[in-house]
Amino acid sequence: MKVLVAVKRVVDYNVKVRPRSDGSDVDINNVKMSINPFCEIAVEEAIRLKEAGVAEEVIAVSIGSVQVQEQIRTSLALGADRGIHIETQDSLEPLVIARLLNSIIDKEKPALVITGKQSIDGDNNQTGQMLAALAGMPQGTFASEITIDGDEISVVREVDGGLQTVKLSLPAVVTTDLRLNEPRYASLPNIMKAKKKPLDVFTPEELGIELSNHIHLIHVEPPPERQAGIKVEDVDELVDKLKNEVKVI
Repeated sequence: MKVLVAVKRVVDYNVKVRPRSDGSDVDINNVKMSINPFCEIAVEEAIRLKEAGVAEEVIAVSIGSVQVQEQIRTSLALGADRGIHIETQDSLEPLVIARLLNSIIDKEKPALVITGKQSIDGDNNQTGQMLAALAGMPQGTFASEITIDGDEISVVREVDGGLQTVKLSLPAVVTTDLRLNEPRYASLPNIMKAKKKPLDVFTPEELGIELSNHIHLIHVEPPPERQAGIKVEDVDELVDKLKNEVKVI
């Protein structure tokens, strides 16, 4: 079984992001970049499937400038077999990303596609669902557990009311939640080996995909600073403020 994993380059989650002075976008100059945490979980799950003998090949694919090859190589160091880079300088919306990934599905014919449920920069939570629709595949989103049995995959989903288990026919698309696994660290020998693993580069034009965004970023600003709290003398004063000032009771 072939597994395709989508990987996105984002600002490292430990970095406090700041908007540019003109508010046009997030300032990423001299900022540490990493694999999106949810994508890292997706890579780990694909590698575990390979180690269990369920998957035969794991392919990491990423979209963006030449810098995203750093994240692809990290995925290869973690255990992926080869990488695919779709090179573009444009900032893409989820639908265009899904169309590009779908073109790779048409080329590679994977039995399973694993993506993070969302990226920590856009927080759209749309690409996996759109990709499943474009590819005509069943989808299991927010996966906290995956079990493959023959041509079927069971996905335990995290929903508002608790946990929901769905059974899908392969090929399928699965998006990962935080509790699916704990990603490993790449060892130095594997980092060196990753440099020799194959990495194919395509352009959107070569894949027959036109880059046309329908969403345009207008402005970026930091959230308002949290106001300091107040102290009350007794319960009566607290109830009075909740009733007459905050008006929550």
